[in-house]
Parts: sequence; structure tokens; C-alpha cells
Amino acid sequence: MSTTAAALCSALTATLADAGEQPPAAGLVRWSSEEKAVLASLSLKRLPPVPVDPSNSVEREPGAVELGRRLFEDARLSRNGVVSCATCHDPAKQFQDGLPLSRGVGTGTRRAMPIVGAGHATWLFWDGRKDSLWAQALGPLEDAVEHGTTRARVAREVAQNHRRDYEALFGALPRLEGLPADASPNGSAAEQSAWATIDPRRREDVSRVFANVGKAIAAYEKSLEHAPTRMDGYIEAVLRGDRSGAGLLRADEARGLRLFIGKGQCVSCHNGPLLSDQQFHNTGVPPRDATRPDRGRAAATAAVRGDEFNCLGRFSDARPEQCQELRFMVSDDPALEGAFKTPGLRGVADRPPYMHAGQFAALEQVVRHYVAAPHAAAGHSELTHRHAGAAATKHAERAPIELSEAEIADLVSFLGTLSTPRSAVANQPSVSSSAADGGTAAAYRMGHLELPQGR
Repeated sequence: MSTTAAALCSALTATLADAGEQPPAAGLVRWSSEEKAVLASLSLKRLPPVPVDPSNSVEREPGAVELGRRLFEDARLSRNGVVSCATCHDPAKQFQDGLPLSRGVGTGTRRAMPIVGAGHATWLFWDGRKDSLWAQALGPLEDAVEHGTTRARVAREVAQNHRRDYEALFGALPRLEGLPADASPNGSAAEQSAWATIDPRRREDVSRVFANVGKAIAAYEKSLEHAPTRMDGYIEAVLRGDRSGAGLLRADEARGLRLFIGKGQCVSCHNGPLLSDQQFHNTGVPPRDATRPDRGRAAATAAVRGDEFNCLGRFSDARPEQCQELRFMVSDDPALEGAFKTPGLRGVADRPPYMHAGQFAALEQVVRHYVAAPHAAAGHSELTHRHAGAAATKHAERAPIELSEAEIADLVSFLGTLSTPRSAVANQPSVSSSAADGGTAAAYRMGHLELPQGR
């Protein structure tokens, strides 16, 4: 907690005590030793360092971070010259776009996930179809409705606009003269035909440049870390026995925190400092198109296993024994049908709508969904209890979530404490800002905790 926040909290407590009143904040709530252990596990101070990705040998190179930042904001890496990574991952919106379905050169079928803290993830995208940040960065570039470009065009753009920085990291670029304007093994029929006309050795060269683009972008994305929130300051105060930290949460917010780690069962999946178990769950979220329910993780395991850019692929810098997650990935569990990755909840109140296709406009709707526990359109919801079948038995250990109207309101109030204070990120609209000039991306790494006005 900052000195300013501590002083304000102390003053508030003292003033109310002199008046014979209890503080409206919840710092005087008595937490059991078991509850304190759970609270400690959620604190950002307990977040381990970002793990090293052995498949990306340049991820910690400052030059890679800077090149990645420039590529991240470069709209020339799209078919229409307008879309960049920052289009769907806007730093002014917590590196997402605020839309139910992401919109690039076309409209997608899922919502953009925020990328702050993504360096801690094993699987990327809602369905986990990529096993590294650099492989994830490549997917949208050749996706028809995201960037809609081809790897041949990307390689040419790098040569024309980023040659010096690229070659400083990866060595000399290959000869690209004479390549078709657009060619890719994953594009349109015309683009795939053009790809087939390229000599195999030159195709390999182009794909390696493409892979290196992903590795540089991943280096930048991996530098984006969360700043402390009011919840973090409150938890640390509780663990220290510091009564001055009481003012960091209101009474309703502290009640919501208790529900979050207890009766509401939120912490079952939203656990750890990132408030995500990084696993895949079917919770019966209604599909946007009931005639075509999204299979989620069940359809993604084959995709990640066959991805040419995965940890075991020829463009990876890892040794096979360093790819344990991919080698031993679970792919035959019926529970993966209709399952999606648990999103982290840091900053969640500032980035509606919610769920993998923006199905819910507000956090209250999300909480009510978990209380209602509807059946899933595909697979079996872990929340469903009144049904029959073997799949039901598998998830019988999850008790029904029963919350009163007041408890729903308290839980939603608590979720608001997970936002990075505005003082850490305010008035920084551009991803191109650097740490030196106080940019938004730097604020996520260097943000500090202040007591918000009116608290």
C-alpha cells in the first residue's frame, strides 16, 4: 500500500472511532486462518516470475520486445492496411476491444481475450488451440476475418519496414524477390495455389520469418504484467494484521470477497494470483447460435497437436523433452466438450461483455448464470445437478451455488476491486507509448496502488 493510502485509511478509522462508530470499510472483519491462506494465494505478490518459454529463444531480448511492440501496432500486417494486433487488443481497454465478437477485416465468432499476464499461460485462446504466445500471435495474421494476410506478405513487410531490427535479432533475411504477392498454406484457394508454386526451401525460409515475427510479438506481450489492485492491498493488510488497510475495501466488497472464496465457489476455478486455474470448463454458457454450439476445447486438441508452430515443430527452439505439456496433453476427456478456458478476473469490471462470445453484458448476469446453472448446449455443464447420466456423476462434487439477492450484489461489488487503479493507467491511449514516457503498457508493469477517491 502507498504511504498516501495508508495515511488516508488511518485517518478514516481514527475519525470514525472518535465518533463512536465502526468504519464502513471491512478491514475489521475477522478472517479465519484457513481464509487467510486462501487470500494469500490470490495476492499479486504471490505471482511467480513469468516462466521461460524454451521454444522462443529471443523472448527476453530487449530488442525483441521493442520489435514486437512495433509489429504489434503495425497495420501493414493486415490485408486492408487498417487492422493491427492493437485493434482487438487495445491498451486503452485492457488490451481487448470491448466487443462481443472481435472485429478485424471481418467479424469473428469469439471475443478477444486480454493479453496482460498471458505470459503465464500454457494454452492460448479460449479453446487452447495454441501452446505458446508466439504461436498464438501467428494465428490471427492468417485468419480470414482477423488480419486476413499471408505469411508471404508478412515476410515482405518485415523486409521493407523492419529489416534492421529483425536482422539484429535473427540474422540476415532470406531472399524474397520473385515470391507471389500473397501465398500461404492456410489462405484462400488462390493463396494456397500460389504457395504450392514456391520451391520448398523458399517456403521454409518464408515460414521461418513468419515464426520469428510471432516470437518478437510474444516477447512484447510477455512484458505486459498486471499492477496491484485494491484487493491486493487489502489482502496484504489483512495478512500483516494492519488495521489501517480497512479502508481499501468497503463492507459490501469485503463481504463479496468472502463469498468469492467461500459460498460462491468462484475460487474453485478463479484461483491463484491471476484468478484463473488456466484450465477448461463447461459451465453451460448459452451459445450465440443454438444450431451450431461451439465445441471449445474438444475441437482444439487436434489443432494444437498438428500445429506446425507448436513446441515440437521445426520452428520451435525447444528440445522435445521440454514440451511436456504438449506431449502429455489430455485430448480424450468427454468433459472437454463445450469447455472453455477460465479467464483471469483482474480488471474484469472494466472489460464487458463477458464469456467466450460476449454472451453477457454485465457481471451481475454472469453471477446469475452460475446460480441458475442451466444445461449446456454441447457436452455437460459442471454446474448442472438435476439430471441423469454418467457425465453428471463426474461433476457431482460441485455443490449448487445458492446466493441471495444481497449476496449477488456483494459479489459483483467485490469484482470491482480487481481493477487496476485509474492512476496507474489513466490518459494513456496509445500502445506505442514507452516505459520512459509513462505509456499504458509500462503502467501494467509498474502500476502502483492508490486509495481511489470516494472510498
